[in-house]
Amino acid sequence: MKAIGLTQYLPIENSASLQDIELSRPEASDHDLLVKVNAISVNPVDTKIRAPKDQVEASPRILGWDAAGEVVAVGQQVEHFAVGDQVYYAGDITRSGSNCEFQLVDECIVGRKPASLSFTEAAALPLTSITAWEALFERLQISAQGDDAGKSILIIGGAGGVGSMAIQLAKQLAKLNVIATASRAESQQWCLDRGADNVINHHQSLDDELAAIDNPRVDYILCLNNTDQHWSVMAKVIKPQGKICSIVDTSNVDLSLLKSKSATFVWEFMFTRSMYKTSDMIEQQRLLNNVSELIDNGVLVTTANTLLHPINAENLRKAHKMIEQGNAIGKVVLSDWD
Repeated sequence: MKAIGLTQYLPIENSASLQDIELSRPEASDHDLLVKVNAISVNPVDTKIRAPKDQVEASPRILGWDAAGEVVAVGQQVEHFAVGDQVYYAGDITRSGSNCEFQLVDECIVGRKPASLSFTEAAALPLTSITAWEALFERLQISAQGDDAGKSILIIGGAGGVGSMAIQLAKQLAKLNVIATASRAESQQWCLDRGADNVINHHQSLDDELAAIDNPRVDYILCLNNTDQHWSVMAKVIKPQGKICSIVDTSNVDLSLLKSKSATFVWEFMFTRSMYKTSDMIEQQRLLNNVSELIDNGVLVTTANTLLHPINAENLRKAHKMIEQGNAIGKVVLSDWD
C-alpha cells in the first residue's frame, strides 16, 4: 500500500522529511477496523512529532491523526461496525498513523462519518472535535445542555482547528457568551462566522481588550496557544471559582496565581483515553457519533478550509509547512491517493 513516512526528523523544507513509500497492507484482528483512508488532515501534533531531532527510525514511521474512510475489514471482536461503513477518527498516538492507504484503528475511538459531508470535509473534524468537546464539557465541566447559558468563555486561538470547533460547541450547545481571539481580519471574520459573539486581538493586552468590550472577567478560559505567554493575564481575567483549560505545553505556570480565586486549571489531551486504554475509551466513539448527528442536523459545520490533492509526500510537506508557519485558518485537508 502507499504511505508517507519518515526515518529521520528533518526540517520540512528537506524533501527527505516526509517521503512516499510502499508498505504491506495490515490485517485486522480483535477490536480493530481496517480502514481505507480517503482523506486526512494535519494538526500541530503532526509537526511537533516530526520536528527535527537526533533520532533515526529503523523502519519508516507513519504520522497522521485525522482520517475519514471506509471500513474494508474488521477484527473478530468488533461489535459496532461492518465492512462498508463510512467512518472518521483521530486515531491513537501510540500506533501507526493515518498517512497511509489502509490503517488499523480500535473501533472504540471511531465514529460514523457525517452522512452530509464528503470524506474531505469529514477528515477535518475528528481530533479537533474530540479536543474541543472534552475540553469544554469534561475538563471545564460546562453543561452541553445549556445549563450554563449566558456565562462567558474566552477562547485563545479561535481561528485554528480546535478553536473553530470550540466556538461552535460553546455557542450552539452550551449557549455561552463566546469571546475568541484572532489577530488578522480574515481570522477574526472566521471566528465570527463560526458563532463568536466578540473577537479580540491576542497580540494586544487581553485584559485591556476584554475591558474594551465591557467583559473584564470571564467564567471559563480555553487556551489553545502559548500557555506560558498568556498565563499571567489568564489568571488576572478569570473570575473567582472560574476554570481554565489548556492544550499547550508549559514550562512556567505559577498555579499560586489562582489560589486566592479558588480557580481551577486543567489539561486536555485527546489521546489520553487511547494511550492509557482507559475503561471509558468508547466515549470517543459516542462523542464522534454525537458530532456527526449535529453536523447532519445543521448545528455544526466542517472546519475544512485549505484543500490539497492528491495525498502524497509533496502535498503533505506543504501542509506541515502551513501549520508550522502558524497562520492556517481552520483545517488543512488532503484527499485521494495519487
